[in-house]
Amino acid sequence: MAAKFEIKAAKNGEFVFNLHAANGQVIATGGETYSSVDACKTGVESVRKNCAVHVEDQTVAGFETLAHPKYELYKDKGGEFRFRLKASNGEIIAVSEGYKAKSSAKNGIASIGRSAPDAPVVIAE
Repeated sequence: MAAKFEIKAAKNGEFVFNLHAANGQVIATGGETYSSVDACKTGVESVRKNCAVHVEDQTVAGFETLAHPKYELYKDKGGEFRFRLKASNGEIIAVSEGYKAKSSAKNGIASIGRSAPDAPVVIAE
């Protein structure tokens, strides 16, 4: 199985996308809901365009603030590591699940860079 973006219906007639790795695991979820499938596809294209950017590691003291677009690696309130991908306008376009290990979150970021550019878009039934 290859990596893929999957668009599916959400609540209220809106749509969301997930990026699945080749093993089927969700690497990232879109940062918002979209009013149409076409709008959701635009969100996917933004992830593709911005997926090869630097990581701002907010888990280290005195981290350097980077310009957008960028990944922000951070620790959530529960102590898990997460990341979000921000577009050049600063909007969050993709978010991760929580990871116990920082290295796992970094692997997720690397996986997006490898997978997103060529991942096909499929519409969930």
